[in-house]
Amino acid sequence: MDSSVAPVMTIDTNQKSLPAGEKRPSKGGWNAAIFVIFVEMAERFAFYGLAGNLITYLTNNLGEPTTTAAESVNTWVGVSSIFPILGAIIADSFLGRFNTILLSSIIYFLGMVLLSLSVSVVPTEHRRVVFYTALYILAVGEGGHKPCVQTFAADQFDEDNPDEKAAKSSFFNWWYLAIVFGASTAILVVIYLQDHVSWTVGFGVLAGVLAVSLALFLMGIKRYRKQSPTGSPFTRMFQVFVAAARKWRVSEIHGGRICYEDHDGRSQFPGQTGGRNLVRTNQLRCLDKAMMIDDNDASSKTRNPWRLCSLNQVEEVKLVLRLIPIWLGCLMYCAVIVQIHTFFTKQGSTMIRSIGPHFQVPPAALQSVIGFTILVAVPIYDRILIPIARKVTGHPSGITMLQRIGVGLFLSILMMVAAALVEAKRVNIAKEHGIIDSPKATVPMSILWLLPQYIICGIADVFTVVGLQELFYDQVPEVMRSVGAAAYISIVGIGSFVNTAIISIVQNISSRHGKAWLGNNLNRAHLDYFYWVLAGLSAVNLCVYLGIAKGFVYKRVECDDTEGEKGLNPNIYLDEQI
Repeated sequence: MDSSVAPVMTIDTNQKSLPAGEKRPSKGGWNAAIFVIFVEMAERFAFYGLAGNLITYLTNNLGEPTTTAAESVNTWVGVSSIFPILGAIIADSFLGRFNTILLSSIIYFLGMVLLSLSVSVVPTEHRRVVFYTALYILAVGEGGHKPCVQTFAADQFDEDNPDEKAAKSSFFNWWYLAIVFGASTAILVVIYLQDHVSWTVGFGVLAGVLAVSLALFLMGIKRYRKQSPTGSPFTRMFQVFVAAARKWRVSEIHGGRICYEDHDGRSQFPGQTGGRNLVRTNQLRCLDKAMMIDDNDASSKTRNPWRLCSLNQVEEVKLVLRLIPIWLGCLMYCAVIVQIHTFFTKQGSTMIRSIGPHFQVPPAALQSVIGFTILVAVPIYDRILIPIARKVTGHPSGITMLQRIGVGLFLSILMMVAAALVEAKRVNIAKEHGIIDSPKATVPMSILWLLPQYIICGIADVFTVVGLQELFYDQVPEVMRSVGAAAYISIVGIGSFVNTAIISIVQNISSRHGKAWLGNNLNRAHLDYFYWVLAGLSAVNLCVYLGIAKGFVYKRVECDDTEGEKGLNPNIYLDEQI
């Protein structure tokens, strides 16, 4: 589903009259989804209130070197973004999304309480151990929360109901704006409390917000549409691989017939809506052997799922496999974006941060600029850029999801170029004023010089982050949407590990050929060189991504055979949700 189709600031609450005798649904819709939106807003508030200033606590309070602290932040963000894969599997296979959200919210709240205690009542000698224990308890909570909340909220809208289907388009815009608001508020309020009041108060506020959100989530319990777990979708994926391997000699040309559908006329995956059948594609043809009916299948009274799979089942596996190269092609983007939590903040801490005679800007507070940029850029994108693009391309969404992602990848290159140029200027000013060997001295350069890189980051997120959310929701099999959300989230996690690896490689190579680029004294370091390396790697990655995107085939279902009337290439047309 492309959120760009719907107006950004409009919620359609009008309901058309129903046929005589038909009752309005008592559950679901906006009356249920709004509770889930508040839960996600609170979780983003807590995450960014912690992650946004974490490097400051690690360096100033726990005494970690800058590079070690950066790697610690990246590792924690990475683990927090990988656990959702396990959480999605548990939700789809065993607990269901509602129970998984409830359990993970409780774990997340307890982790934040422990974090608050670790910076206050825990003895100093045990503070580091307790602090990191609390951090990774939070990572476990993230694992169950992140892949399920958005999907569970979207599930409250019935795609077979025209009114709810239209409201669902609006939901994705409001969802993204809500999490941006939560993150931006945390960066402005909580980080200020951490820097100017105390870390105990800052983390205590986060714990309190999580407690309120948990109570709100439970208040809506009677309004939710809850989907039961359907069993592991990976089992059915493995069935396709096994069946294709067992029939590697079978050829469609030599009399093989195709199993087009299951006995009930629907996809092999339970939970598929409305019996919609996927159109057969020409990619990954080796898997098509899994749906070929040979003599053994024809003579059998029952279908062996490990020997014969339906066309839908095979095409659903292809959907998942086609997303893997896109997933890989976006890792470098996330490796670049995580600089906002680490080196961007350390840069700001060395610069003039005063605005007016009394107010000092916390260096991590500039991350709020990203949120405000998104709040401005999304309406501009939706109301101005998309209508213009529609006239040029003839595509209903103006540009495809992959094109949207690609624009963001290009902007990430510009962000690193801007960051490198500003950092070079900052170091030159430090040299001119003779404070290059005084890492704690304030460089006479305003922190506002960092605004361009934060603004470009916000615009890039509007394209790439929202595009990835749409792609991994829309293009996975419907029963695997929790896994799809986890796959999108895991890009951030693996990207953080990629960034950690790049830091280690840069440090090792630069140390062997002189002085390490990323030292504790940023005035003597060469952070600008590091930014140029990231810009170069991102440029190479963009070229690879363009090659991958060129060969991508979007999901199509049988009811979409109207492409000729729409003037679209059938190989790139989306399903009817667009």
